[in-house]
Amino acid sequence: MSTMRAVVYDRPEQFEVREVPVPEAGPGEVLLKVLVAGVCGTDRHLHLGEFGPTYPLTPGHEVVGEVVALGDGAAADLLGHRVVVDNTASCGRCVECRRARPAFCEHLVAQGVNAPGGFAEYVLTDADRCFLVDDLDPEVAVLTEPVACVVHGLDMLDLTPGADVLLFGAGPTGLILTSLLVRSGAGRLVVAAPTAAKLALADARGADVTVQVDRDDPDATTARLAELAPAGFDVVIDATGAPAVLGPTLSLTRTGGTVFVYGMTPESTRWPVAPYDIFRRELTIKGSFAQQFSFDRALAALRSGRVDPRGLVSRRFGLDQYAEALAAVADSAVVKAVLVP
Repeated sequence: MSTMRAVVYDRPEQFEVREVPVPEAGPGEVLLKVLVAGVCGTDRHLHLGEFGPTYPLTPGHEVVGEVVALGDGAAADLLGHRVVVDNTASCGRCVECRRARPAFCEHLVAQGVNAPGGFAEYVLTDADRCFLVDDLDPEVAVLTEPVACVVHGLDMLDLTPGADVLLFGAGPTGLILTSLLVRSGAGRLVVAAPTAAKLALADARGADVTVQVDRDDPDATTARLAELAPAGFDVVIDATGAPAVLGPTLSLTRTGGTVFVYGMTPESTRWPVAPYDIFRRELTIKGSFAQQFSFDRALAALRSGRVDPRGLVSRRFGLDQYAEALAAVADSAVVKAVLVP
């Protein structure tokens, strides 16, 4: 039996790169040689045992690979081609699936969370969850899953054309949001983040105003943002999950406006919200989880250039450098880290 190298967790915060058997493709499945796998904030949560991991676990849910073997029934024309993988498989029969909410499927299989993912030399997946990306550079294709999550987020937000929008965060998600918000009807987009280099990337993607967050004096940043919209912003989006950001979101939202909670960090445990504020000012709070029915639209956005991939992947690591890759997710100097097995 042939073996491969993979990142394997046996419990929270305890992992190693070990030799494991190369899986064999069963009916309807394909075996991929992993070319690139993205590392994101979800992997930090999984490292801590959050988000429902199943052990032993090989993380990695943003996967680009080459199809190297086919199971019975898998389309023969996939062999030898480069694909990106929708990492989730829903049952299609439970109450949530019947309500078109596959991300909340009662029997959801999520590769990299409760099934083997792409932080390995090879990964097994369903052929019908593969999308051909021979025309895209692997480091562009690896952005498909995060773009799909943003596309679903915009479905949930249902932005009113001409809305005045404040976006906290200029990491990969914030920059993808910037690209798509300016093309989805935002009347003005203000992006606030602590890192000047990332704000420059937001500016290049069409942000109307960028504001550098002062981590030592967050009140000063809040005051500066309030000056930009004295009556408040129509929409305030948090793509960071940082407690210091969540705090002022309501005060920066206009009466009748919307707070959109998109980001999440291990520190995002509690958010003090005054119910009277929501009641009296008729505020709306929305959230968005993962991606649903949006991979095809994400690829269209990457192919058309609506999402600008330049400069997003900024660090590359091998499997033996997984600890460094995980740390890079929290490094303000890093935009997007990937593993290259």
